[in-house]
Amino acid sequence: MYDLIKESINDYDAALKLAKSQKNIVEVVDAISELSKEDAMKLGTNFKRFPLGCDLTEVVVGTCASDLEKIDLLGNCILANNIGAPIHICAYAFSDIGEKYGEKGIDIMEEVYNLTDVPLDLDHFGKYGAMKFPKEIVKCGGDCYNKGDSSSGCPKDRIHKRLIEQEIEMEEDKEEWIKLSSSVAVNLTSEQGGVGHSAPFEEAEYVANLAKKHGKALETIMFVGDGYDDLITGFEKAIDINSDIFVIEGGPFNSSKNRVEAFSKAIAMSRVLCPGKVVATNGAYENECRAGLRAGLNIIISGFPNNHHGYMCGYSPGSAKRGKFGLPRVLKIIKEEIKNSPVNAPIGRGELLALTKAVKLSGPENIYPKKIGSFTVGDAHWGAITNSRMYKNMPIEKTISDIKEEINGDSVTLLGGRFLSWVLAKEIEGYVDEIVISDIDPFVEKATVNNLQEELGINVISGNSDDINSASLSKTSIITSTVPGIAQNITKKVPDALSFL
Repeated sequence: MYDLIKESINDYDAALKLAKSQKNIVEVVDAISELSKEDAMKLGTNFKRFPLGCDLTEVVVGTCASDLEKIDLLGNCILANNIGAPIHICAYAFSDIGEKYGEKGIDIMEEVYNLTDVPLDLDHFGKYGAMKFPKEIVKCGGDCYNKGDSSSGCPKDRIHKRLIEQEIEMEEDKEEWIKLSSSVAVNLTSEQGGVGHSAPFEEAEYVANLAKKHGKALETIMFVGDGYDDLITGFEKAIDINSDIFVIEGGPFNSSKNRVEAFSKAIAMSRVLCPGKVVATNGAYENECRAGLRAGLNIIISGFPNNHHGYMCGYSPGSAKRGKFGLPRVLKIIKEEIKNSPVNAPIGRGELLALTKAVKLSGPENIYPKKIGSFTVGDAHWGAITNSRMYKNMPIEKTISDIKEEINGDSVTLLGGRFLSWVLAKEIEGYVDEIVISDIDPFVEKATVNNLQEELGINVISGNSDDINSASLSKTSIITSTVPGIAQNITKKVPDALSFL
C-alpha cells in the first residue's frame, strides 16, 4: 500500500489504481503518516480531482444561535441561500429560537425549508431529536478555541448537561427534522476520548441509521486528536456506520506535536478513505484551514455572528471567540488558497444550480452510491442534493430520453467527460455502436474512456481533447455540461451539437 500511495503522488494512473483498490485503514494511515507534509498535500490534491474525488470547494454556513431573533435567523438563511451556500442547522438553536416565539423547533425548520432551496445540513441531533442544552452551554464564548490548548473534549462537559427531558418532550418530531434535511451529521469523538464532547457511539449509530432510512447523506465528525490512533478509530467507526462525508475537527482537538502537518495529513487520509469523496472541517484554525485546502479539503463550515462555527474556522488562538462573523474571512482564505479551479472557489449559486441540473438529468436511480464501472456516479453531494428544494424545483427542458431520440447514426460524440456523460453513455449503449469522448482536460477524458470501456459492451474512444475533430467523427454530438458558460463555449465550436440547456 505504501508503494502505491507513494506512486500516486506523481502518477495519475497509480492514483486511479489506488482509487479502485480495497483499502486497509491502518495501512493508509501508516503510509500517509510517513510522507512529508508536501507529498501528503500533493496526494490529497490529486484525490480531489475527478473522478478520484469531489473537486468542488465550498462553504457551508451556520446561520443560527440560540439568542438570535427569528427575523435575524431567517435573514441569515436568505443570505446564505442567495449566495448558494448550504445551510448548517444547529438543531438546539432552532428549538431555542422557536420557544421564544411559542413555536417548536420543527416549525422553525419547516419555515427555513420553505424559505430556501439550498441543501440543509442537520447537526446537534440525538436519538430523541433536536438536542437541548442549558444557557451556559449555548452561550459559551468558545474558551477552548480561544485559548488554543489541546483538549480531548469539551471543558464544560457539554454533552452531559443536555436537557434530556426537554428533548423527550419533542421526540414525536424527530423524523420530521430528518425528512426536511439533505444531510445529517453525527459525532464520533466520544470513541476518540472526547466523552465530554459528544453523545455515546450508540446514539450516533441510531441517528445514522435513521438518516439512512430516509435516504439522507451521512456526515461523521471526528477529531484529529493525536494524528494517528485517534484518526484510525474515527475512520473505522465512520466506515462502520456507512458514512458518506468525513468532517475533521482540528483547533484545540488537534493534540499532535506538529499540528498543521497532522491536520493536512488527516485531510489527505480522508480523501483516500472517504466513501462519498467529500471531506470537510467544522473547526480548524487559520493555518490548519490553509494547509487543509492545499491537501484537498472540500468544505469549510463557517457561520454568522454568535453561531459557534463563526469562530471555529479561520481564526487563531486569542481571536477565536463567540461573536465573530467567520463567513467573509473563510471566503477570502479559500480564494487565496485554491488556484486553477475549473469553477469558482468557493462555488456559488450558479455552480450549485448546474450541479443540481446534472443530478436531476442523471436521475436518483443512477447516482451515488450507484456505480458505473469502478466509480460511483458523482459523490456525496449528488446524493444530498436530491433532498433539496433546489432539486425538486429544477426545470428540465430536455431529458436524456429526449436526447436519445435525436441521435442519428451508429456513432455519437459526447462533448464533456464528467458524470452526466457516463449516465448518458450507459443509456444509449443499445442505440449506437461507438461513443467518442472529448473533454478539455486530458485526464478527465482518459479516466472516462477507461471507466466506460469497463462498463459498456461497445467501442469507447478518446477524442484527444479536440471537440471539433471529435464532432466530425459522428453524425450526432451532445454537450454534456450543464454549466451555461461552458456549454455556450462548446456550442460556438460545434453549432449543431445537442444540449440539455
